[in-house]
Parts: sequence; C-alpha cells; structure tokens
Amino acid sequence: MTKKITVLPGDGIGPEIIAEAVKVLAVITADMNLAMVFEDGLIGGAAYDVFGTPFPEQTIAQVQEADAILLGAVGGPKWESLDISVRPEKGLLGLRSTLGLFANLRPAVLYPQLEQASTLKPEVVSGLDLMIVRELTGGIYFGQPRGVRVLENGEKQGFNTLVYSESEIRRIAHSAFQIAQKRNRKVCSVDKANVLECTELWRQVVTEVGKSYPDVALSHMYVDNAAMQLVRAPKQFDVMVTSNMFGDILSDTAAMLTGSIGMLPSASLDANNKGMYEPIHGSAPDIAGQGIANPLATILSASMMLRYTFNETEAAERIEAAVHSALDAGFRTADIYSEGMHKVSTAQMGDAIVAALKG
Repeated sequence: MTKKITVLPGDGIGPEIIAEAVKVLAVITADMNLAMVFEDGLIGGAAYDVFGTPFPEQTIAQVQEADAILLGAVGGPKWESLDISVRPEKGLLGLRSTLGLFANLRPAVLYPQLEQASTLKPEVVSGLDLMIVRELTGGIYFGQPRGVRVLENGEKQGFNTLVYSESEIRRIAHSAFQIAQKRNRKVCSVDKANVLECTELWRQVVTEVGKSYPDVALSHMYVDNAAMQLVRAPKQFDVMVTSNMFGDILSDTAAMLTGSIGMLPSASLDANNKGMYEPIHGSAPDIAGQGIANPLATILSASMMLRYTFNETEAAERIEAAVHSALDAGFRTADIYSEGMHKVSTAQMGDAIVAALKG
C-alpha cells in the first residue's frame, strides 16, 4: 500500500532543508521499492500569508489523511507583530494537538567526525548518545487559563497554567521505558518536584509506571541539576523523560553538546506511531535564502520517519550510514566547518548524502 507523506516546508530555511530531505527520500524509496508519495502543504507564516491562519483547514485535512508528516521550521520576524493567536508557532502547536502527538523523541548523538565541533572537551562528549523523551501536548504550553489581564491597580499581569493529568504522565512514561528497553535500559525522569505540585505528581506516576519495567533502572533529577549535569557529564544519561517546557529547554542544551543544533532530528508520535518529523532547530531567518543551512537534521528526521512510523529499519540505517560517509569525506556546512574540511552549501550536502546512498 502506498504511504502518503505530507511535506510542510514552513518558513525561513524550512524550504531549503526540506528540499534536501525529500531529495534523499526520493532516492532511497526508489532504490528500495518503497511505495511513498509526497504532498506539499502550508503551515506557519507561509500559511498565514495565504489563508490568514498558521494552520488552515486545508492543511488540517492533509495531515489527518497522511501516514506521516515531514516539517521544516516555522516563524520569523515578519510575523512577530501578529496577535499571539495567529503567530506561526500556533500552527505547530495546533498540529501537535490535532494529531495527538504526545511523545517527542529528541536524540542527541555526537558523530565522531564532529568531536572538535562541540564546545565541550572531547573526553566529556566523545561517544555521546542519549534520547530525550519530551511530553508534547500538555503542560504549561497548553494549560488553561492563560493570558494577560489588568489588575485592580491597573497593572498588567501575565499568567499561564502548568497542568498534567495522571494519564498524560503515564503514557509518556511508558514510551520512555519502552525506548530505554531498546537502548541501555536507563531512564532519568526530570522534574521540579521540590517546588511544583504538578511535577510532584509527575514523579509519583513515573515511579509507579517504572515498576512495570524491572529491567530498566529509573532515577529522578531536578531540572536545574539536569541542565548542569548535561554539561558536566552528559554520557551518564541514556533516556531522559520530562515535561513539555523542561524538554524544550534541555533538548536545546543537549543539541550544543553535539557541535551544532543543525545535526539533531526529532520525532513526534501518537499512540499508533503516526508521526511528525522535524529538525529541532528553528527557521533561522537570518540565513534564509543563502543556501548555507545544515540539512542533516532534517535528513536524519526523515530517517527517523522511516524507522518509527514505517518500520523500514534498513532504509533508515542506510541514510544514517550515508551521513557518516559524507562526514568522513570531509563535507561540512558552515555551522560545523573546521579548517581542512570541504565547506559545502545546503544543496551540496544533500548531494553528498545522495552520492553516498548510490555509492
């Protein structure tokens, strides 16, 4: 049966990096006779410019009918003056909510070819391979009530609500433990249970779920300490599971351990492993249109799509091997370039991956 992939390039560098991922997918699917079709759609600022909303009905229908979604990036200064209800980022939040994409998988892997690109000493980060499992559809980003109000004294006050139900915590905990079973069998749950009642419940539920996975070692860590430990000794972690906001922050911290945020893919899955796949970096409007963005995170996101949604492990491994080959050959975009390497454009990096696949 033919699988349908909705491609949402988005804003900024999104169209440039998505083009390279689709190029790679076209080669691997043709070579391995995988029946997949691609359909473009609009989201974020690009959708607002056409429809007046960052997540139009047309796109909603597309993603609901799709087997998987490949997304570039959203946002940029062009739309910052808009009301918050129609800013590009609302399209991304709407997509996650509409499809029930509650489990966000963010691997942080340091490729041996890029050890010198990390800001940390090689002995600290060499061999790094961790997975951050971030709850994606709850927490303070979605909690109600929220807004800005005027107090009796005339002063404005902003407010947001951090809220998690037991069932939301339970399902993301199960995801983390199941992923750990396929890795090094360690889960670190990150919270702020010493001051936030919501995350005190988080710790209780994760502990309870952990009893169903006796083969996985469970530990707990406060988020401030977790941020410090990611920089001090990141290789102590295997799988980290945490809330929406904490995961947002920690995964970007982990990104820099790998040398560049341009190297890190992500997957956002529903209960049936239907997923949205995107690089964890933003739209980088400052370099959009210059052809210098790193497409590897997006290409690796496509690899995750093959692995997690379509169970095409061999195809995923071939893309990952091609990335290694291109890096071994010295190809580098500007963000990971060092003296003696071969600096390439966005499209040239995509070409290098394709060449390695065909090699």
